Amino acid sequence: MSKPVSRRFVVIGAAASAASLVSRGSAENAPKTHEIQIRRFKFEPDQIQVRPGDRIKWVNLDIAPHTATAVDRSWDTFELVKDANSEIQVTEGMEQSYFCEFHPHMKGRLEIL
Repeated sequence: MSKPVSRRFVVIGAAASAASLVSRGSAENAPKTHEIQIRRFKFEPDQIQVRPGDRIKWVNLDIAPHTATAVDRSWDTFELVKDANSEIQVTEGMEQSYFCEFHPHMKGRLEIL
């Protein structure tokens, strides 16, 4: 014979379920760090989706120095020598296209969600 479920038990269970959903949604929207590797004179990946508050980290794996510089020059990693890295934080309305100052054929793009 099963025990009747109390109203209090149902309310506590519902509250716990709601709290779980809220915290899961918050974790999904928490700021993330995205890594872009520079190798063979390319940004890999050359396009990424980011959200304001996220961080982007560029790591130079080439022997040659590189930069990740906004087309409008509003942000810049400055010179990255071999094995060096630099990060920027994504903000609303920031320039989304970038290139390497030393090698202008190297291009990348951020899609801000």
